[in-house]
Amino acid sequence: MDVAAWLQGLGLERYETAFRDHEIDWVVLPQLTSADLKEIGVVAIGHRRMLLGAIAAIGATVTAACEAERRQLTVMFCDLVGSTQLAARLDPEDFREVITAYHRAVADVVGGFDGFVAKYMGDGVLAYFGYPRAHEDDAEHAVRAGLGAIEAVGCLDVKSVKLQARVGIATGLVVVGDLIGEGSAQEQSVVGETPNLAARLQALADPDAVVIAAATRRLVADLFEYRDLGTVDIKGLADSVPAWQVLRPSAVASRFEALRGSALTRVVGRDEEIDLLLRRWARAKRGEGQVVLVSGEPGFGKSRIAAALEERIQVEPYLRQRFFCSPYRQDSALYPFIDQIGRAAGFAPDDPPAAKLAKLETLLARGATPDEDVALIADLLSMPSSKRHPLPDLSARRKKERTLEALIDRLNSLARRRPVVVIFEDAHWIDPTSRELLDLSVERVRNLRVLLIVTFRPEFQAFWTGQPHVTTLVLNRLDRHAQSALVEQIAGGKALPNEVVGQIVERTDGVPLFIEELTKSVLESGLLRAEEGRYVLDGPLPPLTIPTSLHASLMARLDRLASVRQVAQIGAAFGRWFRYTSLRAVSRLPEDELQASLGRLVRCRAGISERHSALCGLYLQARAGAGSSLRDSSAQCPTAIARADRRSTGG
Repeated sequence: MDVAAWLQGLGLERYETAFRDHEIDWVVLPQLTSADLKEIGVVAIGHRRMLLGAIAAIGATVTAACEAERRQLTVMFCDLVGSTQLAARLDPEDFREVITAYHRAVADVVGGFDGFVAKYMGDGVLAYFGYPRAHEDDAEHAVRAGLGAIEAVGCLDVKSVKLQARVGIATGLVVVGDLIGEGSAQEQSVVGETPNLAARLQALADPDAVVIAAATRRLVADLFEYRDLGTVDIKGLADSVPAWQVLRPSAVASRFEALRGSALTRVVGRDEEIDLLLRRWARAKRGEGQVVLVSGEPGFGKSRIAAALEERIQVEPYLRQRFFCSPYRQDSALYPFIDQIGRAAGFAPDDPPAAKLAKLETLLARGATPDEDVALIADLLSMPSSKRHPLPDLSARRKKERTLEALIDRLNSLARRRPVVVIFEDAHWIDPTSRELLDLSVERVRNLRVLLIVTFRPEFQAFWTGQPHVTTLVLNRLDRHAQSALVEQIAGGKALPNEVVGQIVERTDGVPLFIEELTKSVLESGLLRAEEGRYVLDGPLPPLTIPTSLHASLMARLDRLASVRQVAQIGAAFGRWFRYTSLRAVSRLPEDELQASLGRLVRCRAGISERHSALCGLYLQARAGAGSSLRDSSAQCPTAIARADRRSTGG
């Protein structure tokens, strides 16, 4: 059965075109989420629920055809506190109702963060993050899901019983995907230490607590606030392991700063880009407002470029506004602006409404904000209206328009005082209402002393290009000289052996984040010995392993290739260069399917649009017909770094 026939069987054939336009085939189908369905045009909640239910029904069938694979997973184990006592106290039917409500609450939270509930074990729930579909921030998804599960279970009202849960989370390499058992007892097994560690940490957690292991803690960095539990003894492990209790999301607004820290490396290989920003800043200070659109793949240094500009102009008199979009707030209208105002006003988590209103009024008074604008902004921040600033009686549509105008006027007021640098981060996660306001801002700043920098990934559609005050800055990979310089900088100015630098440069493909992480991994591996002014290699250089911090990002890129992933993995097992005839022999795919898969891989690498697909096909056929070596597109993405050690599925 194909996807079109499947949709017709559900009575939802109206979405056939949308599925086809987005290349959703039988392999991609089980990986779809509610957000994916909404993005391709399935707006009705009922239709999304119907599709997700049907997808879940076929999931086991599709997965059964897949081989087990080596993956980095973040595993979450959730347990219901005091279930044994509850079972003894309640009637079995009542206890069943409690357990069912508990399972449903945890599963809903896990699903909301793109996790996969692998198994219900009485009062326990085992969930995977990073399978069957990886995300670059699976560890963060798991921790947020853990906190959400604790809250959701605590809010349940079943049989007048107060429920509590506890959660353990661990991250590590596992082999996942083997089906064990039969019928309703069939499940996808995970082999490795990680699930056991998550379960043991859960057992150590207090009620309403989330406890995480060291690898997870490194991946989520300062995105959360923690309580250090020191080292704990884990049954089955020879040594004690460090553990942390996650308290709450941190107040650090910038994901870049939370994940990378405040001690930034010196920018390498971006002199021309920074010079361009400085020239646009000079124009903005003269009243010729400028907009710079900074585009690049994850890890290319978009946020670092904006920070570098601030470093260059820090001695100048200017004002700064920073807005951060969040992947978890895409349904929250004007979240980046609400967040920015709260930070600027100095809101504390435990501030009562009256204290927040007083801080807001103090902030807005600096710009002589009209009373009506103060009332509208206070209402936007969910604060009660005051007698000093009564909320006008407006229709919902007019209220929204006036609120957007009030926020634009606030920027105008700041620009009259001093030149302003506005940094709008991660616009690919923007909510629709914030997009409207950003559209207005791009238009208005042309006559203000404002430099507006908008950072985003290539999938974001920026419709402002072509305007005279708008500049597009696309970040590319670093050249070899810059890569080597960055490696040396990460090494503290000490020279590394040429073979080490060469392998780092070759495997990271010019992506600054990958260079930093792989270099740090090499320095921490014990392969090198520090001498005066340089590092010395003790013994032969083994193949470099991929740092934990990069596994999820690389696997997410590979998973996005969906139906062509097998070809990418096989090619990566060969290496960066391989012959087409070798690939064809190993893959055993039909010629037309193999050619189509390679064409998609080339388009992924080069960023070529669909209208150039015929040219790609001709290029591949000519190269393959000549029997020459084809450059591995997946390695160039570079998705294949994680598979270059020959540990890939089908490798």
